[in-house]
Amino acid sequence: MANVRAIRAHIKSVESTRKITKSMKMVAAAKLKRTQQSMISLQPYAAAAYEMLSRVSADPSVRDNPFLREREVKKVLYVLFVGNRGLCGVYNTALLKFAENRLAREERDASLLVCGRWGRDLLAASSLPVTGTLPELPDAPAMEEVKAISDDLKARYLSGEADEIVLLYEHYASALRQEPCAKKLLPVDPPAGGAGEKSVILEPDGKSLVDSLVELYIDNAVRAVVLEAKTGEHSARMTAMTAASDNTEQLLAKLNLELNHARQSAITTEISEIVGGANALQSGKEGKRG
Repeated sequence: MANVRAIRAHIKSVESTRKITKSMKMVAAAKLKRTQQSMISLQPYAAAAYEMLSRVSADPSVRDNPFLREREVKKVLYVLFVGNRGLCGVYNTALLKFAENRLAREERDASLLVCGRWGRDLLAASSLPVTGTLPELPDAPAMEEVKAISDDLKARYLSGEADEIVLLYEHYASALRQEPCAKKLLPVDPPAGGAGEKSVILEPDGKSLVDSLVELYIDNAVRAVVLEAKTGEHSARMTAMTAASDNTEQLLAKLNLELNHARQSAITTEISEIVGGANALQSGKEGKRG
């Protein structure tokens, strides 16, 4: 009976785990849908802003914008976007390994900023040149929250803290696959195609328009990366919790089978003991008669 009680306790524990994993799966699915919709909605807006920047890029005033102006790259700032929590498979660890390999190959003076709560202690203990952290973003970040980060990065670039800024994040390839990648944010590469534009009238003036479009492009680029990273995180967590829930179902089936066997064994043992006791009583009675 002790074995039966242990199996029942194990079943109860697994059932509690199954409830948790299913709940986390549903929460991740809801967050995934919301961030995925935001990511898809941003794409045409960002494309239109980039097209406008491309149309005016032939204007001579482009060369006066500090984010487009070429300069010697001596210091590189990497920005690593990790998740706020774990339980999302290899999402964070794969990105961390990608960052380590990327910076190991970097020959220039490099530093690293971290955005995301996961693994800060682990990152601090690693060989990565972590110099600080960015404000933690919620699971469904608003534009104002993302703009605070893009403004921070723009200020670091303008101050000369970095001559180049590269974003490291998980590219959302599909619901089942995320790929670590790097995207150069600053300086902005002037979009091609502007030289061929004709009869473009710039109001109020070329410099003001280019400055506004470049700022808009940078903000959109950061927001696109953040939304893609968050979408990938929620997708990876939903996939991980789906697999965990499936594993608990298989484990419960196995434990129920073991419980049935243990109960049958206990019943068989009890019957054997009863039969043995009855036989002993019968033998005792026959001995007295003899």
